Amino acid sequence: MHQPISNRFSSRQLSVALFSALITFAAYTCIFAFRKAFNVAAYAGYTILGLDYKIVLVITQVLGYMSSKFYGIRFISEMKRVGRGRLILLLVALSWMAWLLFALIPPPYNAWCLFFNGFPLGMIWGIVFSYVEGRRTTDLISAALAVSFIFASGLAKFTAQWVMQSLEVNEFRMPFVVGALFILPLLLFVYLLEKIPAPDAEDKALRMHRLPMSAEERKKLLARFLPGLVMLVIIYILVTILREVRDSFMADMWRASGEPFDASVFTRTETIISLIILVMIAGMIFLQNNYRAFILTQVIMLLGFIISLVATVLYLQSGLSLYLWMIFVGLGLFMVYIPFNSILFDRFIATFRFSGNVGFLIYLADSFGYLGSVGVLLTKSLFRIQANWLQFYTQLVLITGCAGIIGTIISIIYFIRQYRSEVKV
Repeated sequence: MHQPISNRFSSRQLSVALFSALITFAAYTCIFAFRKAFNVAAYAGYTILGLDYKIVLVITQVLGYMSSKFYGIRFISEMKRVGRGRLILLLVALSWMAWLLFALIPPPYNAWCLFFNGFPLGMIWGIVFSYVEGRRTTDLISAALAVSFIFASGLAKFTAQWVMQSLEVNEFRMPFVVGALFILPLLLFVYLLEKIPAPDAEDKALRMHRLPMSAEERKKLLARFLPGLVMLVIIYILVTILREVRDSFMADMWRASGEPFDASVFTRTETIISLIILVMIAGMIFLQNNYRAFILTQVIMLLGFIISLVATVLYLQSGLSLYLWMIFVGLGLFMVYIPFNSILFDRFIATFRFSGNVGFLIYLADSFGYLGSVGVLLTKSLFRIQANWLQFYTQLVLITGCAGIIGTIISIIYFIRQYRSEVKV
């Protein structure tokens, strides 16, 4: 279970890492524009079965995304490492055509189109991550990949606002037009994804060779670590709910606050958070001891919950402005969310030395995370909870912050004990 550990990297390893980080960041930034641009629009004046039209749109897309994650537990874990670039382009094209139908079909009868936008896009994270997992430099590369959707979310909303205001495109055609702006760059970056070299022998020795997982192998992994994985999934459900509400209704929160709303605020807040998270996660590249890195990652997650909770308490007591609160809560949220989508499971595999891939574990967590998001959105809508999105979100942060702190401490204790019992440290 012990392996030789070195913090030194060859010039080739570093150049491959930087190339991979740049390309995966850029590729996923383009992909994200096909999913989240619509969130900046208000879509006011329509209802479906008595429910607010925009809430139905968000729930419908998340249902598609959630369904994709459940399907991806098998599909991504068993995926071969061939034809991935073509598959990414096919899935993006399907999601783009869903936006075309959304533009052509009159509202509110076009809401179902968002399910078929969300489903293909839900598969793409696992495909892109398969290019970079299992390397000594995965922490650096995956940090860039994971923070892409923080930055990309702000960029997508800013682009959407620009398309509606400067190009005078209505809110129903806007998502398709935004996609058109990103399609050519996406073609380039997917081509470059295919040029990323495979992990070398040193990568495989330290981080394990990543292979497709059969159903039997997935069952054995779950049986071996069930209590710890259940706790991690619960933690991920909490942060996915927070992230989905924040991402989908951030504009509505600004409007509800009464403060002047400027779409450029998304780019400012998300860029600041992206840079902090990127440095924090990428710095883990110098900690080659997989067990220590795995535990430290969970400590970072614990601090994230604490930051979100403390910032919200201060905001409610008028100790923080809305802008600073958005930054601190976003930072704390992504200190939990980003590790799940970057280094947590990669270090987990390397720590406990089993054959498999990160895709299975990410999609296992993701599927239940989005199930929780759908549950919360439906609860607020169906039970007519009167709080606006700003009030609702602050209460949500307080509840999940407390639960997340407790859950993360339990997870850390479990995996420390599991490691000591298996490795006999």
